[in-house]
Formats: sequence, structure tokens, C-alpha cells
Amino acid sequence: MQTGRSVVYAKNGGAAASQPLAVSAAVSILKQGGSFIDAAIALSAVICVVEPGASHLGGDAFLVTHHASTKSNLAFNGSGEAPHDATAAAYGAEIPLYGYKSGTVPGLVSTWFEAHKRYGTIPMAKLLEQAIEYAENGFPANTGFVLRIANHLAITPDTQLFKEMGIDLNVKIGELVVQRDLAQSLREIASGGRLAFYEGRIAEQLISGSDGWFNTEDLKSHTTRVLDPLSIKYRNLTIYGQPPPTQGMILMEELLINERFNVAELSEADRIHIGVESKKAGFVDRNAILGDPEFIEVNVSKILSKENIDKRTAQISMNLAASDIAPMSEGSDTTYFLVADKDGNAVSWIQSVFHGFGSSWVIPGTGIILNNRLTGFSLDPASPNIIEPGKRPAHTLNAFTAVNPDGSLYLVGGTPGANIQVQTNLQLIVNIVDLKMNVQEATEAPRWQHLNSPGESSAEETGSGVLEIENRVSSKVLDQLRAKGHDVQPLAAWGHGSSVQLMQVLPNSTYAFGSDPRCEGHASGI
Repeated sequence: MQTGRSVVYAKNGGAAASQPLAVSAAVSILKQGGSFIDAAIALSAVICVVEPGASHLGGDAFLVTHHASTKSNLAFNGSGEAPHDATAAAYGAEIPLYGYKSGTVPGLVSTWFEAHKRYGTIPMAKLLEQAIEYAENGFPANTGFVLRIANHLAITPDTQLFKEMGIDLNVKIGELVVQRDLAQSLREIASGGRLAFYEGRIAEQLISGSDGWFNTEDLKSHTTRVLDPLSIKYRNLTIYGQPPPTQGMILMEELLINERFNVAELSEADRIHIGVESKKAGFVDRNAILGDPEFIEVNVSKILSKENIDKRTAQISMNLAASDIAPMSEGSDTTYFLVADKDGNAVSWIQSVFHGFGSSWVIPGTGIILNNRLTGFSLDPASPNIIEPGKRPAHTLNAFTAVNPDGSLYLVGGTPGANIQVQTNLQLIVNIVDLKMNVQEATEAPRWQHLNSPGESSAEETGSGVLEIENRVSSKVLDQLRAKGHDVQPLAAWGHGSSVQLMQVLPNSTYAFGSDPRCEGHASGI
């Protein structure tokens, strides 16, 4: 398969992300002898500065880590809780998309320190230096940065967000972007640690700026949960992913269904069909049970049981698309990246403010955008995801790793893209494991995404939904899918709604990194 980029091979670690300056920050830390988590924190902080529409200090994060010497794997749940007054009665008809009443307690900064406590080796102040530099003295705006501002203003004409961030609405590609309030906040975290965010000036500004919607206890009681990841066997590998309240279970269910088929021997149309049908089953099961496991029982083992996979597989017709699609309504602005170090440790990291620029509300005087993750809750009392104070909403964010039978690392990957994430991650794993592509081929291969209606994932429609496929797939294959009952809509050649980063460990322990030409990022190694 012809690719537009080369695989990046490296022996001593590397990183891949959607923004080149952030990748450079991670590589710099690795060259200084930093661990995979040191480099990842530096990358995370820089990308908040240079890609603020997708993730920020006021957002959340989810990690899957692999520690090579102990062959141990952990999941970090860095989502935030609903504040003390966030009840269904407080909202009435709907949770607003914008403003502080759409936000949870931010979890990203807590996750930096929780991960650093376990695997960090370089002081946090050093790790935040590059982010502070870019915020204080500016970085050149790239195409994606300028487009995000334009796209956001097309949705809402409110310009206050950018004024409070200190960003010129008319910034041109290549012009410097300076964010001095954000630089000051980062300096406070660098010197004062986690408490600077959750109990210091930043916390005080969040409490006073939100008229007490957030209070001292909301922020002080926040924790990053560190858990065993979900895991399943796929072929000869163990796949690790995010446990609830994220929807990593969907990827696991998709894989278990796909494993029942010899997908490498199927026609392209049949392979796509199986993938789409497994996705539909996963979302139906997800909607029935997903919520915060500290508030309700979330029986993932039942969803991933042999009995349920038997049932779901038997329901798939090779000739007819199922019509029982599950309603979907999620944000889509997220950052995914991965980092590995010279010792074989790696992290699959995803962070987000949910919708573009989150709540469109800046914590006063801090330059920090607050997420709008509360909109991921339901107001339906019968839903397992009903909003409650202290509860974490159901999440789309998920990332994966895969290990060999001996427990050594094999694959790390992920993507932004809300409900498209679990669909894309399925395709990546199939491309690598079943179709034997290299990481760059797997990243660039034509992709599909199944939605409820064209161009969005919010409509609650009946029927089989809409199957959007990049038009590099042949018209013959598209016609074969239409004959099965899929409503096929071609996308532009590179128009799929997610941007992938992927890393494979070769048998000689060399790293192979792939990066997606659908975004402006890249991969780099040392």
C-alpha cells in the first residue's frame, strides 16, 4: 500500500501527536533522560497551549500505561465529578452547552500529578517549562489553530472566550499567539504543585467566577482514579482499554465479535459490514448499562461474556444491515497522543474539553478553558447516566494498548473523534493484527464511520444509520454495502473524522511510529 508518510523507526523511544511542537517537547524530555510519563506530561501541557480548542487544563484525561519491567498495565481515569448543585432539577429541560454550568471539576492537572507520582523522574517544574515558554512568549499559529477559531465562531458568535484567553480573533497562520494569563497559571502549578490548581488562586477564581456553582469541597475532594484496565483476548494478544465510565467496553465487544470471523479472508465489503454491525451491538449494550461505577453497578463482564457475544454474533446477518441503532450525542474535540521511552514503557493518552473550546468559558484571570462535560449526562431519571452531584458522566474517551502472550508491549494507539473513536480503534487493530499492515499503512488506510445521520452523531433516527466511507474505497465495494441495506455516503478521500497515532514494537524491540496525514501532527523518535 502506498503511503503519504514514512514509518518512523526508533530504538530509544519517541512520541506521536496531532501537533508537532508538542511532539518536540516530549522528545526533548526523553533526550534529557525523562521517563515516558515525564515526556507525556510535557506534551500534554504544550498541547493545551497550542491546541486549546481540543484540550485544556480545564478538561479531563484518560491514560492506559504499560510498565515494561513489571509487565503491569494501569488505567488512569482523569474525569471530573459533577459539582454539588448539579442535579436534574437544577437544569429543567436540558443541560446548557456553554457556560460554567456545563462543566465538571477539571481532572487533567490531577492526572498529571497522579501519573508523575508513579512514573515520573524529572521535577514537574522542568516538565512545564516549554508550555510556559509558548504561553508567555508565543508560538506560531498553524492552519488547524486558525480553522478552529473560525469554526467555533461559525457556531457561536460570542467572542468573549478569545478576549479572555488573550487571543486575536484575526490571527493569521504563522503569527505569534501569546497567552500570558495561561502562562501565569502554569507557573503557579509548576511551583505550587497540584494544590495550586485545586486549592490555590486558580481554585478561588473558579469558585468566585462561577458564583459558587463550584465550591471548595468540589475541588478538594476530586481524585484521579487509578484502576485495572479492561482487557480481552484478541487472536493471540491481550488488548487493554478504558473501564467505565468510559465506553472502552464498546471496542472490547467489537473485537470479540470480529474475532468470531476470519476477517482477513473476508471481502472488503463483508469486513466493513462486520465492523459496522459489531459497532451497532456495542452501542446498544453501552447505552443500557454505562454510568459511573461508584454510583451504580456497571456489569461489563456480562456485556463481554461468551453468552452475550454468542447472542450478538448470531444476530448479525451477512446480507442485511441491522436497524436497531443506538442514539448518540457526544462532543468531538479531543487530543490523542502516545509516548514510549528507552526502557520499553509507554502510555496511550487522550485528553479533552469535550466540545470545541469546551464550555466557551474561561476561569477568570487564568486563561484556562473549562470543559462542558456535564452535557454528557442524561436528565432521564431512568438512565444509568442520570446527573448527580459527585458523579462522573459517561465518557467517549478511550485509548488502547496491546501486549504479546509473554506480557511484553506490542501496540499502542488511539484517536480523537467522540463516538467515532471506538470505530476507528477497531479498524486500526484489525489492520495491524489481521491484515498485517505496518503502522503507517494502518493509519492511512481508507476508513469508515457509522453515524445516526449524515455529518453528525446527535439525531435519534430509526433505520440503519448512515455509513460514511472515504471515497478511496472502490465504488464496487460501496455498491455491495448498499445491497446489504447500508445507507452509504462517500467522504472525501481523507475526510474521516478522526486523526490517529499508532506505535508498534517490533520483534527486535525497535519502535515503529505512525502518524495520520488527516491532521497536522507527526511522529518523532530518538
